[in-house]
Amino acid sequence: MPELSFHIEEAVVAQFAAIPSLIFKLRVSNGAADEVVHTVALRAQIQIETTRRRYTPEEQKQMLDLYGEPERWSQTLRNLLWTHASLVVPSFHGETVVDLHVPCTFDFNVAATKYFAGLSTGEIPLCFQFSGTVFYAPSEGNLQVGPISWDQEARFKLPANFWREMMDAYYPNTAWLCLRRDVFDRLNQYKMQHGIPTWEQVLESILTEEEAASR
Repeated sequence: MPELSFHIEEAVVAQFAAIPSLIFKLRVSNGAADEVVHTVALRAQIQIETTRRRYTPEEQKQMLDLYGEPERWSQTLRNLLWTHASLVVPSFHGETVVDLHVPCTFDFNVAATKYFAGLSTGEIPLCFQFSGTVFYAPSEGNLQVGPISWDQEARFKLPANFWREMMDAYYPNTAWLCLRRDVFDRLNQYKMQHGIPTWEQVLESILTEEEAASR
């Protein structure tokens, strides 16, 4: 049975992808040197280990929607599931390096997006938890199949500005909001009734009215 281990060597931004994506360079090693690994059907669950870093006062303000006031963080700050990813590792002997592609969303209704966008300094501790199936052949024997258990992990520290720079490259000076259809219809009616040409001006108009009413 292969003795697989995993290590994230680096992260790069996928070039010319249809959506923003990170590529994690994943080294897969087999401790059983006499076995040929034919294929690995690999799955990864990626967790953000939020408690393994410090937060500046400004970052704490940005996390208010996720974790509440900093005084409550001892109760509310928990690891955050980012996403799942999968790939098929081709045949190798000993070790190999493969690309683990992770699509990234800019939807601010997603907790991970709020978290990434709220950070400006330091590193983001990630934990990759692996599972899946390995197809292998001993030095003398037929093709066999074995599972990869969830206790296989790899940790990686992603620079906090890496995600922001990626999104700036794909969506310069832009942020996305996902709205319920009825809310969008009301905004659209407001836009048409007031003859406002852009959605930015619609929101600026509403915010200006709200600020004036609160004075």
